[in-house]
Amino acid sequence: MQKPPALHTGDAVAIVSLSSGVLGEPFAAHELQRGLARINDLGLTPVMMPNALKGQDFLAAHPEARAADLKTAFTDPAIKGIFCAIGGIDTFRLAPYLLNDPEFVTAIKTHPKLFTGFSDTTVDHLMLYRLGLTTYYGPNVINDLAELATDLLPYTKRTLEHYLENTATTPIASSPIWYEERDDFSKDALDTPRISHPETRGYQVLRGHGQVTGRLLGGCIDSLNSLLTDTRYPDEPVIARKYGLLPSPAEWRGKILFLETSEEKPTPAAYRTMLQNLKQAGILGNVKAIITGKPQNEVYYDDYCRALLDVTRDLAVPLMTNLNFGHAYPRTALPYGLTAKLDCDAKTLTITEPFFAGEVTR
Repeated sequence: MQKPPALHTGDAVAIVSLSSGVLGEPFAAHELQRGLARINDLGLTPVMMPNALKGQDFLAAHPEARAADLKTAFTDPAIKGIFCAIGGIDTFRLAPYLLNDPEFVTAIKTHPKLFTGFSDTTVDHLMLYRLGLTTYYGPNVINDLAELATDLLPYTKRTLEHYLENTATTPIASSPIWYEERDDFSKDALDTPRISHPETRGYQVLRGHGQVTGRLLGGCIDSLNSLLTDTRYPDEPVIARKYGLLPSPAEWRGKILFLETSEEKPTPAAYRTMLQNLKQAGILGNVKAIITGKPQNEVYYDDYCRALLDVTRDLAVPLMTNLNFGHAYPRTALPYGLTAKLDCDAKTLTITEPFFAGEVTR
C-alpha cells in the first residue's frame, strides 16, 4: 500500500460530495459555514470542488460530476488532502468514471493524498484500496467538522489533528464519553451541546485471548452488503463484480476486519443477514479478527453482539466491539491496509506503523 504524506499547516484540502449532495442545499448553509471555519481553525485551507455544492438533485443525476471532482482533487498539485462532505447511498456509480480513466488511476499512484470519510464512502475507500492507496475511515465535513456545538467533539478533534502529524505508532484509545445523534440540525441548533454519556463499557472482547496482528480492511457493513446484494440498486452488485470493488476472499486473508452499522440502525435480524452474506462471500472465514464500532445511540448493541457471536461461532475468530469508528460519536480514523495489533487481554488496538509517508514527527 502507498501512503500519502501527512497534512501540514497551510495545506489546501479539497471538499468533495461523492454521494449525497446535501452540503449544497440552502438548509445546510450554516453547516457548510461552520465546517469551513473549523478546517481553517485546523490550519488548513478548504477548497470547494466545482460540483460539491450543486445540491442533491443534480448530484444524484450526475455521478460523472461527482467523479470529476475526485479526479480534480487528485490531479491538482495544490491540493494535499481530500475531505468527503458526507456519505449517502450510491457512491458505486462513480466506479466506471474513475476506474476506466487512466489519468485518474495514474494520479492515485503518482500523487497520493490523504482521503477521509465514512459510511457510503466505504465504496470510495475500496476503489482507492484497489489502486493501492492507504485511506482513512474517519471524519467528514458535515458529521464532524460542522459539529453544531461550540467546538469540535474533543476526541474527534484529536483524530483530525492527527492528520497533521506522523507518529511511529498510533494507539486507538476508547473515548471516555459517547454522544447521541442530534434530532435537530437546523440553524436554531447552533451552539447547543450534544447529549453525552460516560463510556461504561470501553472496548469489549467477545471472544479471544492474546494478541492478533494484521492489516486493517472493512467499512460500513450496510455498504459492504450492498456490493453483494442490493434491492434498491440492483445494478450495484453488477458494477461491484465488474470493477472488483469488494476484495476477493483471498484478499481478506490475514486481515483485521472492521465493521460498523449505519444511521439506519438495521434490525438485529437484518444485521445477522448481512453478517451471513459476508460469511458466504468468503470474508468472515478468512480474516484473523473482527472489530466492530459502537452502534449509533447504542441501539441494538447487545443484539448485534449476540448475532456476531452466533454467525462466527464455527470460525472461532477473535472479536472486539464498541470501538469509536463509524456512525456513532465521537470518531477515530482507521487506516486501510496498515498493520494493527489487537490485544484481547489488554483490550487495546494499536496501529503499529506510521499513518503517513515521510518523516516520523515523534
